[in-house]
Amino acid sequence: MPVKGFPSPTTVATRLVWPMAALILLILLLSGSVFWWMSRTLDQAAMQDERARVTLALNDLRQHTLERLRAFATTLAEAKVSRPPVDPVGTAAILTSENKSLTRQWAIFLLDTDNSVLFGSVGGRVAGQHDFDARQVIFDAVARDVRQKEISELPLHAGTAVTSGATRIVHDGWSAYVVAATTISNESPHIVVGASELDARALAEIAGPLGLQELRLTASNGPHRGGAIAVDDATDRGPAFLVWQSSLPSALINSQALTAIGAIALLTLAFAAGILLHVRGQLIELNRRQEQVQRLAGHDSLSGLPNRLLFGMRLDQELARIKRSDEGLAVMFLDLDRFKDVNDTYGHEAGDMLIRIVARRLSNLLRGADTLARFGGDEFAIIQTDVKDPRDAEALARRILDALTMPCEVPGGSVTIGVSIGVALSPRNGTERETLMRLADTALYQAKNGGRNRYSFFERQMDEALRLRKVVEDDLRAAILADELELHYQPQYKANGEEIVGVEALVRWPHPQHGMIPPQQFIAIAEERGLIIPLGEWVLRKACEDAKRWPGLRIAVNVSPIQFRQRDFVSSVMTIIETADIDPTRVELEVTEGVVMDDADAAEDAMMELRARGVRLALDDFGTGYSSLIYLRRFAFDKIKIDRSFLESMETTGESAILVHSVVHLGRALGLTVTAEGVETSEQHRFLQALGCHELQGYLFSKPVPADAIDRLLGIEPGKSRTDAVA
Repeated sequence: MPVKGFPSPTTVATRLVWPMAALILLILLLSGSVFWWMSRTLDQAAMQDERARVTLALNDLRQHTLERLRAFATTLAEAKVSRPPVDPVGTAAILTSENKSLTRQWAIFLLDTDNSVLFGSVGGRVAGQHDFDARQVIFDAVARDVRQKEISELPLHAGTAVTSGATRIVHDGWSAYVVAATTISNESPHIVVGASELDARALAEIAGPLGLQELRLTASNGPHRGGAIAVDDATDRGPAFLVWQSSLPSALINSQALTAIGAIALLTLAFAAGILLHVRGQLIELNRRQEQVQRLAGHDSLSGLPNRLLFGMRLDQELARIKRSDEGLAVMFLDLDRFKDVNDTYGHEAGDMLIRIVARRLSNLLRGADTLARFGGDEFAIIQTDVKDPRDAEALARRILDALTMPCEVPGGSVTIGVSIGVALSPRNGTERETLMRLADTALYQAKNGGRNRYSFFERQMDEALRLRKVVEDDLRAAILADELELHYQPQYKANGEEIVGVEALVRWPHPQHGMIPPQQFIAIAEERGLIIPLGEWVLRKACEDAKRWPGLRIAVNVSPIQFRQRDFVSSVMTIIETADIDPTRVELEVTEGVVMDDADAAEDAMMELRARGVRLALDDFGTGYSSLIYLRRFAFDKIKIDRSFLESMETTGESAILVHSVVHLGRALGLTVTAEGVETSEQHRFLQALGCHELQGYLFSKPVPADAIDRLLGIEPGKSRTDAVA
């Protein structure tokens, strides 16, 4: 059945015939015009190239003729036989012998100022005035040229032996000649003229290297397929031309073009006929595919479920329907727990299989009127219809938890996942699509923060909490930019509890409206909203600035795993340290196991580079997670810090005391500094000191205090440094 709005296949085929015929004719005309223009352009370019090459060859021949004539004139000048008075015997001997070394077609004459022949040679034999007179017409112009040139250049070459020369290609009505004339020297009034006939052999020698055909002299430049160059007229018989037969590319192109155009025309006609024959079937297929595209546009290709677009349309339809009845509905947003771990461990093929398994299990839990959609990744959504009581939605949520916590068989093994579910009810929570989807997402956020693998129904306080988090985020961003945060420092003592060896920097936020906001509240928001990078840089920068007041003390700064994953983390740290102008060995970065567990290779590279620059590294909260001897041996730690939780239970449980004892001895065996934090009683102090713990930190010695309080602990007066106080 055709898609609405599409014409029938027969109608379309008929409408295509005449436009296609006109298009084919236009293509042929355009193709012919293009080929004609291309061939003409190529012919013109080829003829210009041939003309340039012939001109260059003739110029080379003229120059060669002049150079040979000058060589002969130089011989006369050196023999001093042509200076007044002329030595007839010597000049004749030189003229005759030298001319014999030239081609036998040459004619050479030694002329006086009135063009009278003093001596001459034609083809190697001695020639006289009558021989010159027979050829004078070809020598007049070049002799005149050289004498005028000699007069014009005389002031420039006064006192120097310089010759003037001229050369031309002329014709006498029957033949073309290369003629040249040159002075013997500026001390002699005589000139030497010479001519070489451009006969068929000479023209062939020119044409051969140039690849020309039929280079010849002609009296007219009539129509011919080739090039032509005018030759100077030495008589009054009219112009003459050197012409040749050009090898024009158009001849080959036109023959090929006609064949190609004919082939194109036949192929085009055949192609057009094929199109017209198949157009009806293609249009039928197009209608079918259009229906398929309309269906796929609203479905997820991997799971076959409706996508976000179709989910929104279905939700609008259901909301419009329940407005006319007493029914309700539930919108559920689902986020799979540990799906990323499956992808990372077993590969994307396993992840795709898991998505299809989840889609199948969820579909089996729903009724025909319900809608299950996949938004992408590990996110699903459900419209549960006919919800008369919130307990209906709760029952479905429980069934979903039970179904998705069952093991799934994927390529590579069996996996177990969980799911977090956020639920919003209509009409209780809202009657608009955008509102319900936003509230379901808010409830999902609460479920994930509550421990995952659970469901949460939207409650008004969730929206308020989300709004407050946004306010805190905006205020924190502004506080970082305005430098409104503060650092407090908790001293770290030697085991004797008497000497301060370092301080740990702890950020504080005195909010102008809400007072002091605990770090555990805004640090999590900073990590979630991308503010941990500027916050961490602010803390390190401020700590390094304060450290200049306390020479000799180490400054410990906590670093988030998110910071450590930044490509420019090391360069950023070193830039801050160098700007503060403090020794990098005084800076100690405290990291948790999350840094090394997320990307061990990248973490190791960064740690090695930091240590190479002198920065110290401490493993914080040691013993609370998956800390192992492998981590301590592989990564470049300088210190381990025993978590305060062990000290809190040490006095009541023997296991904690044994564990602390083991950690201290392990650290010492590996050559690491061992610091215990959270020391609050004298008994803890004495126990840790007896175990060999290197450093202690806790409320027994000092709580975190502002920088001014550290000054007082060190006995530093305001405005001075520790070095000044000691001095």
